[in-house]
Amino acid sequence: MKVVALVSGGKDSTYNMMKCVEAGHDIVALAHAHPPETSISEDKEEMDSYLFQTVGSSAVAAIAECMGGLPFYRKEIGGSAVTQTLAYERAIEGDETEDLYELLSEVKRSHPDVGGVSVGAIFSAYQANRVQHVCDRLGLQMLAYLWHREQVELLREMVANGVHAILIKVAAYKLGPTDLGKSLEEMEPKLVELSQTYGIHACGEGGEFESFTLDCPLFKRRIVIDECRHVVHSHSEDAPVVYLRIAKLHTEPK
Repeated sequence: MKVVALVSGGKDSTYNMMKCVEAGHDIVALAHAHPPETSISEDKEEMDSYLFQTVGSSAVAAIAECMGGLPFYRKEIGGSAVTQTLAYERAIEGDETEDLYELLSEVKRSHPDVGGVSVGAIFSAYQANRVQHVCDRLGLQMLAYLWHREQVELLREMVANGVHAILIKVAAYKLGPTDLGKSLEEMEPKLVELSQTYGIHACGEGGEFESFTLDCPLFKRRIVIDECRHVVHSHSEDAPVVYLRIAKLHTEPK
């Protein structure tokens, strides 16, 4: 089946693409919902969206380049979480879910043979229900191979299978600015320990951290970050929310 992949830049959407290819699907396009350009330029990339990862958004286009120049579709997030219930059963004006609908509608118009949508959801019923709702409206099949996987096992599997991603946001007890920029491989022991000791989600499903993928087996090129800086989103002695603003990058042959 021909598939469009929803990409946030993070490890989960990347690894789900890998699982799609493993299952025999053909990824023909990438799609990404991004914060307003003015927010990015003013170091306000973090939107606290309920549906989308927005940190690292300015760098996501490089993933399409690394995947051989796949068509890359973008849609600005104009809505918000108008309804915050788990269920989403009808279109609601001004809800961010409708931004996703418009994004995938554009892909469907340009690629009428697309039949599936790759999504890296693991445990967020809020996210999965909304993607499923949009897919149903457009006659698409949601492909979520990571759904309800045990997170420590999944984290280790991602590392073992060549997902090279770094932490670009932290927002949990015992995670801090010094962890930003570290790879999943470097962070795996700490994340597993925090999961076992404090009950945090090892894959960050509770919002503990977010990641950005620099390389994986699907990439023909790798991403190199040339310039970045820390942005403090909220101050807290125990669990500050800090993210990396990627200011400059390039891709290089593998």
